[in-house]
Amino acid sequence: RKYIMESELVVEEMKNISTTISSTSSPHDSNNIIPKTPKSPFSSKILTSPLASASPIMKKALTYMEEIGHLTKLHDPAQDAWLPITESRSGNAYYAAFHTLCSGIGVQALLLPLAFITLGWIWGIISLSLVFMWQLYTLWLLIQLHEFTPGIRNSRYLGLSMAAFGEKLGKILALFPTMYLSGGTCVTLIMIGGSTMKIFFQTVCASKSHITTLSTIEWYIVFTVSAIVLAQLPNLNSIAGISLVGSISAVTYCTLTWVISVVKERPEGVSFEHVENTSDVATICAILNALGMIVFAFRGHNLVLEIQGTMPSSLKNPSHVPMWKGVKFSYSIIALCLFPLAIGGYWAYGNLMPNGGILSALDKYHGEDTSKVILGTTSLLVAIHCLTSFQIYAMPVFDNWECKYTSKKKKPCPWWLRTGLRVFFGCLTFFISVALPFLPSLAGLIGGIALTVTLAYPCLMWIMIKKPNRYSPSWFVNWSLGLFGLVLSVLLVSGAIWTIATQGMDVHFFKTQ
Repeated sequence: RKYIMESELVVEEMKNISTTISSTSSPHDSNNIIPKTPKSPFSSKILTSPLASASPIMKKALTYMEEIGHLTKLHDPAQDAWLPITESRSGNAYYAAFHTLCSGIGVQALLLPLAFITLGWIWGIISLSLVFMWQLYTLWLLIQLHEFTPGIRNSRYLGLSMAAFGEKLGKILALFPTMYLSGGTCVTLIMIGGSTMKIFFQTVCASKSHITTLSTIEWYIVFTVSAIVLAQLPNLNSIAGISLVGSISAVTYCTLTWVISVVKERPEGVSFEHVENTSDVATICAILNALGMIVFAFRGHNLVLEIQGTMPSSLKNPSHVPMWKGVKFSYSIIALCLFPLAIGGYWAYGNLMPNGGILSALDKYHGEDTSKVILGTTSLLVAIHCLTSFQIYAMPVFDNWECKYTSKKKKPCPWWLRTGLRVFFGCLTFFISVALPFLPSLAGLIGGIALTVTLAYPCLMWIMIKKPNRYSPSWFVNWSLGLFGLVLSVLLVSGAIWTIATQGMDVHFFKTQ
């Protein structure tokens, strides 16, 4: 009854404010209107979402509703209206599903059968299932923490970390992992996308000897230029169509890969016997490496708050409801891709699985008896997915750079500066991919550090913010998972260091393969 009475008072107050303002305000009064970010002439008018703005009438009405706690407000409405993640808040459950599915499936999933070589059938399936449930639980925690304080939204992972652990500690803990998961992933996507473009061209033009293929670096340039063109779309909502294309591509190439592997005759000598290592330390490191492959197959936690930040939210219709619907749908699809990929790939190739994963096994054992159309299509779909994933993983970097400008200048970025920043980011990631071609060899080392973003920090942030009763189920579960995630991160980093120290690493600058 109290809520109904307060709601009626809100309606009446809004009517009074509207009547008062309409009788006293001039139609030409532009005070208090949040300036819009200038649109780039290169961006699509169809895909571009309108920028947030507020009229004087609505601002007074919304301010009143914020004061009585019936509307969610922002840290800084003006600045949020200028930044690419939050300038458009017209997202919905469908957009959330597209973004989550596109960012949640990666080429790392193609390495899952390799983990089963070390873990075997039982422990491989158990580990994959437990990690899937664990990371899905941490996703739910992040979605709930998006608006842990009534009236304040945390639309960025770094901001939530600073709110939970304090400004200095939160920045120390989360800044490097989140920036690596954005910038480092984009560098890797250039390497993988450019290489698969080259494979696609070679597959299609294999019978045409007079056609000369481009070099690897030239294919990197083709990929980077394509990514920069798509990056001119202004905000996260505007790339929903791009994410849909990437989602379809990812699901298709994952399904094609494991279906062809299972349907085709298995190569001779397939075995599921446990591989013996030379020492106990080598065995432990092999197990840690296998667990790392499983953990790294699940990604996108550094983007979930940003995706939720594109949705409207109020007390009656909070953003966590459509966000969780989109996540549940997308991760149902992800499970239907990853589990058959891991189990089917291991069944088809066993211990014969090459280090490149199931895609390399498909080319090695069935490259001659599989249609060139299917092989070429698979490579093309991988390249398309890399190109679309680049957009969503680069968006937090764009947002961070523009945030620094708007915080200092107190105005939105002009279109030419926004365009220039995105071109510069594309050129920077291209330069790193060419200068440091051995960067994927450090994925286990750096990825172990970034692992905390997925499995540990959400549990610890829940405890710091929600402060559950000591020894309650929530307190026990989150402390256990958070600490175990930190320990697992340390173990993976240690195992990666030991592997590099014992096996060495081929370090070569500006020598792409």
